[in-house]
Amino acid sequence: MIVAFSVAPSGTGRADGSVHDAVAAAVTVVRDSGLPNRTSSMFTEIEGTWDEVFDVVRRATEAVAPFGSRVSLVIKADIRPGYTGELEGKLERLEQAIEQSSAAPGN
Repeated sequence: MIVAFSVAPSGTGRADGSVHDAVAAAVTVVRDSGLPNRTSSMFTEIEGTWDEVFDVVRRATEAVAPFGSRVSLVIKADIRPGYTGELEGKLERLEQAIEQSSAAPGN
């Protein structure tokens, strides 16, 4: 399964509203997990079994908790039993489809 999640504190007391220190703590947990992962400006994606992935999400959420009085967690999951390597595989298939589409007559 692939899970995309975003976790951030609120009630940080920071005048600039920045949460980068808290997000860094969460991303460190993800990277230290050893599971395939990718972080963008809005979400972190992680791939593994149900138990592996949600254990990491839980620990990442716990890492954010000390940074504020509340924690917001958003999760989206792609559950596809029997498939691995989809964090990269989905993007490779997308790029192939884009190449084929742009090479089609009339484009």
